[in-house]
Amino acid sequence: MFIRKATEADLQRIMEIYGIAQEYMIRSGNPDQWGRIYPPLELIKEDIDKGICHLVCDLDGIHGVFALLTEPEPTYMHIEGGSWLNDEPYLTVHRVAGDGKTHGIVSCVMDHCKGLSDNVRVDTHFKNLTMQRQVEKNGFVKCGTVYVRDGSPRIAYQWTRKKA
Repeated sequence: MFIRKATEADLQRIMEIYGIAQEYMIRSGNPDQWGRIYPPLELIKEDIDKGICHLVCDLDGIHGVFALLTEPEPTYMHIEGGSWLNDEPYLTVHRVAGDGKTHGIVSCVMDHCKGLSDNVRVDTHFKNLTMQRQVEKNGFVKCGTVYVRDGSPRIAYQWTRKKA
């Protein structure tokens, strides 16, 4: 699998994948994180325009999508019940979703990000057990709780190449 930036031409497939992920989360006991409305089309168009929407692909097509931010995440400035592993520059991964048919999407995303930075941060909903297992399997450490823009709590994780 390989990673590439998304274009407007990919929009229909991206929204299909997010629809699959929404239904999976609802079925697996996490109906509140995205419901059937997040992420909205307008946000994905913005992500594409900003160049932060990335795709996980193989020769058969697009199987995953995620946003990769290089600027500090404002909601990560305050963390409760713990602390970040360090205060060094980091990448933030948001909105990871797969087509439900291709395995290894999260590992592919995280390996890609680890190749770009010594520090990667991600957060997920307390009910998103699948994502929690995946990020922990990929070497991320639970750091505490952050609050996203709507005020709801998320488990904050960080991976760092530099061990303390």
